[in-house]
Amino acid sequence: MQMTASDVGGVLVVTVMDRRIDAAVAVRFKDRMQELTQASPERVVLDLSQVEFLDSSGLGAVVGSMKHLGRERKLDLAALTPTVEKVFRITRMDRVFRIYPSTETALEAAANA
Repeated sequence: MQMTASDVGGVLVVTVMDRRIDAAVAVRFKDRMQELTQASPERVVLDLSQVEFLDSSGLGAVVGSMKHLGRERKLDLAALTPTVEKVFRITRMDRVFRIYPSTETALEAAANA
């Protein structure tokens, strides 16, 4: 699972470089997120702009990553492709996560919080 992480103004931006988060990679995604966010600041932005497909296992891994952060840290989602955004909308997870149209808008919201 290819993922990058960078600190942008006190916000950890994690970018998924793979095109799919499905049953085949969900556990690796979750493990990698735990590694990258172990000592992260209180806000993490997950950039999903490269992800074209997300199944229920992938959705579970994203939710698990949010739970791993605990109540004191927040996981925001950014730049969802239409197919991935539809999964979050259909499952009503768009009510659980703050979803931003781009990483830049997520960072602006974090700066203004």
